[in-house]
Amino acid sequence: MAGKRADPSQLTVEQLTAEQLTAFLQHLESGRKNAASTRDVRLSAVHSFMRYLGTHHPQHLAQTQRLLSVPFKRTGTREIHHLEFAEIQAVIQSIDLNAADGPRDFVLLSFLFNTGARVSEAVGVQACDLRLTTPASVILRGKGRKERVCPLWPETARALRTHLERQSIALHEARSIFLNHRGQPLTRFGVRVILRKQLNRAIWKTPSLKDQRLHPRSLRHSTAIHLLRSGVDLSTIANWLGHVSVNTTNKYLTLDLETKRAALAKAKPILARNHGPPGITPTAWFRHSHVQPTKP
Repeated sequence: MAGKRADPSQLTVEQLTAEQLTAFLQHLESGRKNAASTRDVRLSAVHSFMRYLGTHHPQHLAQTQRLLSVPFKRTGTREIHHLEFAEIQAVIQSIDLNAADGPRDFVLLSFLFNTGARVSEAVGVQACDLRLTTPASVILRGKGRKERVCPLWPETARALRTHLERQSIALHEARSIFLNHRGQPLTRFGVRVILRKQLNRAIWKTPSLKDQRLHPRSLRHSTAIHLLRSGVDLSTIANWLGHVSVNTTNKYLTLDLETKRAALAKAKPILARNHGPPGITPTAWFRHSHVQPTKP
């Protein structure tokens, strides 16, 4: 079946064997050139179906167990890409507000960085989801149709109010606030195009952006890092971003080099400054009175 055209609706349970599944996974990697992570996503879907099948149709339990034994592949962890606060500022400030779409792009980027919203959440925001009086906030609808309220900075709220007035959209209306040039809601692809365009504009004034990539997820990561450096605790950041578990948010601790440098500056060095090269004296390792080197 792997690599062959077939109607999935015609497959029978008996055809779903461990050998066929292994061949399909190999075809994904060698034939379609999919990454191991993509291969594991497909396998996870098969495993979910097998667990359902074994629970509701026990006569196939032996077969489902064989399919569930097909292992996942170990994949390396990708580096989390983010932009520094100054780089985000440079991109937003380089937007041409006199251009036709300039004001919209300014509000969109400001909103994404403020909320750390997923792109699907941002393009789904309607005017009735906004509260622009103090304290300003927005209702975001995330994965699994879960709603959360995210605070808005006063600057973001003012920009949104001006944007709605320009678009003649009332706050109580169930209308999308981010529209394309045809008057239709922006798509995820459209947001990516906007971010790429504005990054290219900012490169001229900020050369450090030349090797950077700006996409909705990198903005989301940048928001998390900015909040972390501002002293916001992890549980609040998890709520802010809509993470189900704080464990998901913990990854930003390993990414924040500024926090590590600050911790390093506060920590005492192992070697005393007075003991320079080339030799390293034992007393540099035992500066505390209660710890003394033992005699041989």
